[in-house]
Amino acid sequence: MIVWINGAFGSGKTTLVDNLRRRLPSALVFDPEDAGQVLRRIVDVPTGNFQDLPLWRRQVAELALGLVTEYERPLLVPMTLIDPRYTAEIFDTFDRAGVTLHHFFLRVPPEELERRIDQRTVAPGDPERDAAAKRWCRAMIAPCTAAVATLPARTIHLDGLLPQQRLTDAVLNHLHELPSP
Repeated sequence: MIVWINGAFGSGKTTLVDNLRRRLPSALVFDPEDAGQVLRRIVDVPTGNFQDLPLWRRQVAELALGLVTEYERPLLVPMTLIDPRYTAEIFDTFDRAGVTLHHFFLRVPPEELERRIDQRTVAPGDPERDAAAKRWCRAMIAPCTAAVATLPARTIHLDGLLPQQRLTDAVLNHLHELPSP
């Protein structure tokens, strides 16, 4: 089973996955951004977005699939994925393999996303890189907001303004794995 947590930068994907991991201790966590950073060190990324690299999409799909099938544990994936072609390319790999995918999208108003992005530090000790990362994240707010209309029909939309405990419970309830208190 793959649990893909999607949403704009600053929507709370990583925090939600951290909370899910505490409640699902057998789960593995895979951040596809790590694959993107590896590729950035090896090849040019002409658009600046490693998701535009076909190799990134193949590697993400195959590594996620491999983690689930090899280790037979749930996989938690925090990753913004808004291009419908790329979403289909990755998710179709899971479907063809018969792996269950639960896709959640955290909806957060743009002004709250901006506030969250401005409050976090992306590159400690490197103000230029930190500012560039924040600019990128802010520039992606509109495309992420617009992408809601193109997400797969099976996407579960969650209110990203809910307290983290309630978001975690909502995901676990959907997965039918909410532990007894």
